This record gives sequence, structure tokens and C-alpha cells, in this order.
Amino acid sequence: MIKEEVQQLINNLIQIEQVSTTLYLAMAAYLDRKNYTGMANWLRVQSEEERTHLLTLIDYLTGKDGVVKLSQVPAQKDDFGTPLQTFERALEHEQYVTNAYRQAYDYIKNVDPQTVVIVQDFLREQIDEEAQTLNIVERLKIADENSSALLLLDQELGQRQPATAAAGG
Repeated sequence: MIKEEVQQLINNLIQIEQVSTTLYLAMAAYLDRKNYTGMANWLRVQSEEERTHLLTLIDYLTGKDGVVKLSQVPAQKDDFGTPLQTFERALEHEQYVTNAYRQAYDYIKNVDPQTVVIVQDFLREQIDEEAQTLNIVERLKIADENSSALLLLDQELGQRQPATAAAGG
């Protein structure tokens, strides 16, 4: 049986992933409505990735005979401003998620060596998630209000495929 404090920690991470998946889905819907379909695609794929994280944490907790406590997810906005403002918000969220996993790691490393492995895996993945989002923010700043540059970046972001599809299965 998993320790109560570890179960609570995992449930907190589950809540963060729930919020992440709905936030990115809301952002995708917003940008899709604004005809930035490539950026919307990128965010939709990101939402799916966050849902995968959510399910991984749920499976881990139930596999340890823990109790999953799904919380109500706050409603998301329906307007995120410009594409730059949208991705700046996404970057802020990724930094928040990284900090949450870092705090979880710092706590769990001396409490539960098995759980530390899964938390460390997610923490490692956050390096890439922040870097990708920061790259998009920086490129949007370069594009500024140049519609041609925005459309090229939109087209490029539309190429993103879910990790399983990219891996061939």
C-alpha cells in the first residue's frame, strides 16, 4: 500500500495534468477559431500529451493500490489574446508544472524511491516541454505582427504529430 502523503502528492500532480490538458485544449480551440490552425494543432497535440501524463499517473497510483481523487477542473478562458500572448501563457504554465514536479521530487526522493523514478521521468520531460514552448514564444516575438511570418510559423506548427504517431504506432 502506498503511503498517504505519497498518494496525496500523486493526486496533486494528477490535478495539475488535468488542468494542463484542458488549458491546452481551450487554447487550441481559441486559436483554431482565429484561423491559426497549425498553432491550434500544436496545442491540441500538447493537450493529448498532458492527458497521457494524467493517465500514467493514474495507472501508477492504482497500480500501487492507491486511491485516485479526481478534482473538479476550473473552467478555462475562451480568449487568450494574440498567438504570442497565448504561447507566453503556455510557457508560464509549463514553468509552473516544472516547479510542481521539482517540489514533488525534492519531497519524494527521501520518502519513496519507487515513486521518485516516475516523478524524475516527468521532471526530465519538462526540460523539453519548456524548451519547445520557449522556442515558439521567441519565434513569435521575431515574427511580431508580420502576417507572412506568422502564417509560416503557423504552418510549421501544424506539422506536429502525436508522439505515438511520430514513432510509427
